[in-house]
Amino acid sequence: MKAYAIAHVQSAQPGPQIAEYLTRIDVTLAPFDGRFLVHGDPGDVREGDFVGNVIVIEFPSRKNAKAWYESAEYQQILPLRTRNTTGWLILVDGVGSDHVASDILVPASS
Repeated sequence: MKAYAIAHVQSAQPGPQIAEYLTRIDVTLAPFDGRFLVHGDPGDVREGDFVGNVIVIEFPSRKNAKAWYESAEYQQILPLRTRNTTGWLILVDGVGSDHVASDILVPASS
């Protein structure tokens, strides 16, 4: 099942460290088959308050997503982002193509 790294960058201080992070991140994704689906879109806010930009990176599995985030290569550049942005990042599993909303009402089988 595909998994996603989803980030909401609420603010960023552009500069050399962010430029370096952006230059180096693609190389960290490649070994884990990660790819950007959304990168820096402020979105069209229809409900609530939203400030910032959205980033979505797709991976073939949660295992790949975790391995990317925990990799030495990504951990080496992570401070370039965290020192210069505010926001959050989560790893989540996707759903199958046959998923319907009511599926979440049925407990997953063990």
